[in-house]
Amino acid sequence: MDSPLFRHPAPPAATTASICCYCGTGCGVRVHTEGGRVTGVSGDASHPSSLGKLCSKGRALADTVRDDGARVLRAQWRDSRAAPRRDIALDAALDLAADRLADIIGRHGPDAVAFYLSGQLLTEDYAVFNKLARGLVGTNNIDTNSRLCMSSAVAGYKLTLGADAPPACYDDIGLADTVLIAGSNAAHAHPILFRRLEAAKQARPDMRIILVDPRRTDTAELADLHLPILPGSDVALFHAMLHVMQDEGLLDHAHIARHTTGFAALRERIAACPPALAQDICGVPAADIATAARWFGRAGAALSLYTMGLNQSSSGTAKNAALIHLHLATGQIGKPGAGPFSLTGQPNAMGGREAGGMATLLPGHRDPADAGHRAEVAALWGVEQLPVRPGLPALEMFEALHDGRIKAIWIAATNPAQSLPDQARVRAALARAELVIVQEAYTGGETLDYADLVLPAATWPEKEGTVTNSERRISRVRAAIVAPGDARSDWRLAAGVAQRLAARIAPARAALFAYPDEAAVFAEHAASTAGRDLDYSALTYRILDELGPQQWPYRPGQPPSRRLYADGIYATADGRARFVAVDHAPVAEPVTADYPLRLTTGRLRDHWHSLARTALSPSLVRHVEAPWLSLHPDDMRELGVAEDALAVLRSRRGEVVLPARADASLRRGQAWLPMHWGSAFMAGDGINALTNPARDPVSRQPELKHCAIAVTPAALPWRAAGWVRGDAATLRRALASWLRRFPYAVLLPSAIAGGGLCVAIGAARAPAATELAALYDALGLGAGATGAVAVYDDPARGKLRRAALDQGRPRAFFLAGDLLAHDTLAAWADGGAAPASLARLLMGQDAGTPRARTICVCVGVTDRAIAAGIADGLDLDGLKQTLGCATGCGSCAPEISRMISCARTTKATHDDSARIQ
Repeated sequence: MDSPLFRHPAPPAATTASICCYCGTGCGVRVHTEGGRVTGVSGDASHPSSLGKLCSKGRALADTVRDDGARVLRAQWRDSRAAPRRDIALDAALDLAADRLADIIGRHGPDAVAFYLSGQLLTEDYAVFNKLARGLVGTNNIDTNSRLCMSSAVAGYKLTLGADAPPACYDDIGLADTVLIAGSNAAHAHPILFRRLEAAKQARPDMRIILVDPRRTDTAELADLHLPILPGSDVALFHAMLHVMQDEGLLDHAHIARHTTGFAALRERIAACPPALAQDICGVPAADIATAARWFGRAGAALSLYTMGLNQSSSGTAKNAALIHLHLATGQIGKPGAGPFSLTGQPNAMGGREAGGMATLLPGHRDPADAGHRAEVAALWGVEQLPVRPGLPALEMFEALHDGRIKAIWIAATNPAQSLPDQARVRAALARAELVIVQEAYTGGETLDYADLVLPAATWPEKEGTVTNSERRISRVRAAIVAPGDARSDWRLAAGVAQRLAARIAPARAALFAYPDEAAVFAEHAASTAGRDLDYSALTYRILDELGPQQWPYRPGQPPSRRLYADGIYATADGRARFVAVDHAPVAEPVTADYPLRLTTGRLRDHWHSLARTALSPSLVRHVEAPWLSLHPDDMRELGVAEDALAVLRSRRGEVVLPARADASLRRGQAWLPMHWGSAFMAGDGINALTNPARDPVSRQPELKHCAIAVTPAALPWRAAGWVRGDAATLRRALASWLRRFPYAVLLPSAIAGGGLCVAIGAARAPAATELAALYDALGLGAGATGAVAVYDDPARGKLRRAALDQGRPRAFFLAGDLLAHDTLAAWADGGAAPASLARLLMGQDAGTPRARTICVCVGVTDRAIAAGIADGLDLDGLKQTLGCATGCGSCAPEISRMISCARTTKATHDDSARIQ
């Protein structure tokens, strides 16, 4: 029926309360919809974790909601690795998954199957997958990408406090006298919590903030003391701080005696690590170490905030434990403003651990190695028993896939072909698998290249369920729109396969997955927490809907707990916390003559993980458009690498080619890379082609934060670059094959003119004319292009330049052999002034004004406008009032403050020089 009389009316305008899908802060959002589409996102002032605040990523969520080619809308299957995938009906896909899994289990046993999940799944998704793996398939081979970010924090908490339970809450940020930030660029990774810290510091200027980080990041702009330690030296630093506290009588011996064990053994270790020794290991002055110790030890309330810098290490558990020791030894735990507070990386890494979605966990923080715990979960699920054989954590899982012990892997909501270290080996493992199932919402991820079966997943804001944030607060995620195409909630896809698989291998268990809705899944999961440290068995969807987000434990008849361990009773068998005599261990891969630089990686302010979502938002790609390598200026001179010149980065596992930039905030001998770009955006295997799979012996978390590299100038004198207007995701798919043709190539979403794609290439020599012609055609600049195309080709000099105009502005341009006109063309396309003569510009006879860089993405304020305001004498408050920058999410404030500081220093230096003259 096509008549308008028979069409359903579009849904009216509505607002839905939900949760942001990015970091573990768990910010409340209000999703505004009209006609079944998301029209905007704002902060939810009623949510206690975020109080109405959102960072740049959360504010731009509406830009990322798609129902087109950027989304996986249909199930896909390929009959062989040589064949392309084709769309199939969803029911047929679920049947195929069950048939293939049943066949592999029948031939090779249950441990030939593995499940690799994500901290971006909802708790309900985790619960069903966990039951599918352990209760039906009969394997403990279920793990998550939380292994890459949070497992050392989990291990550290369990080792010292007895349970995976952050004891503090967000309100403590405003109540602390001293805040120790270790291994966290919170200004970028947890911006809303950083805003709270900024507000607390402004309200109480005598608050002390200590930052421990090898780099001087935006977070350092707020710190009173920055300790730029050498990578991997955290344990030595914390031992030395404890040494000072011991010597100066700053320990709480009553708390140690009444509530802890093991301090005597640890005391011997810290006695051997005075600040004078730690100074050599850590590379920071002994006096600064002592100052940090005194500030912490003398504080009325001391809080620590920490994340990947401690966790992503081959000694991450020891680092976490050594930091927690500072709190246990001073009694700085279980009271307002105090405690060791691990900041969760992903939106539901906590909920996933609660549901037992890791090889080393069962639901309710139980241990799969404990026979009693296995029996408890088996009884809850109504199965005879759970598997005994230990499951494989993430890296071991892919190693087993590589050597053939695992035949089939089901990957949901994560992108291991970008995010795992040592990408060459990970990709070889996926290529060797007998069956790869990828459950995905977006089409741009690298792992899809290896999928035999693709299942279309719903994503934010199309799903219902719950998440748990860093402060143990459980919130409802609510669907604001209907999922497009055949996309379904992750738990429904898992349950659909489970019911079919049960019919093939264990018919009596099919009823285990007959959930009517998400509330039923949550109720079963919540029951599994009864009697455990995290007990929230009294919590229901009704309570969450009526009372709002709640912290656990949420026991029957008891109020929820804002803080843990206020009574000094810890989650151990004897109720005492444990000191553990950990030792400092060096990084797994020391620098050598062949690999003389220490590489660390990290995240950027406006990007998230592997860019699947943030690359869809023009506003989020405007601040940082491309990956680069940061090096100390002296190292660049010594290596012969010029500013913005291409360099080859090589580790023992792989190499990438990127432009290099000078960064005086780094030590000599150190290098830094943003983590986000993989082979979907650049030539080669992406950033993680370099990183190290060495892992912590307890947590099994890899040392993503450090590896040894060599850097040399890239012998790629032929350069080309351009831009084309349009949908970046569509253009990137169309041009993807060009990434494999050159040693350096990038396809990068751009905010120019509202959205498009930047292309850059580097090669040893100019490609053949036929290859360039094909590239021009792909960019809409070839002989068959619509509209006028300005052409300046000088083949004899290897220079080719083309620009296509639409309504007086470029819609595409490409320059080869000479990039002098690039910035001017980009600025013109982005709304800037037209050049006096396009012909003269293309011939290299005129220069224009380069495009300004956007600093504040919320309001759209550029570096040029900010610099002009600073030159007029404006401070940060003045810039906020006149330009509006830093008045949205506020994440740009540290960078603007740094610009102000640099301008003042430059002016003072100039004035001093003028006086001397």
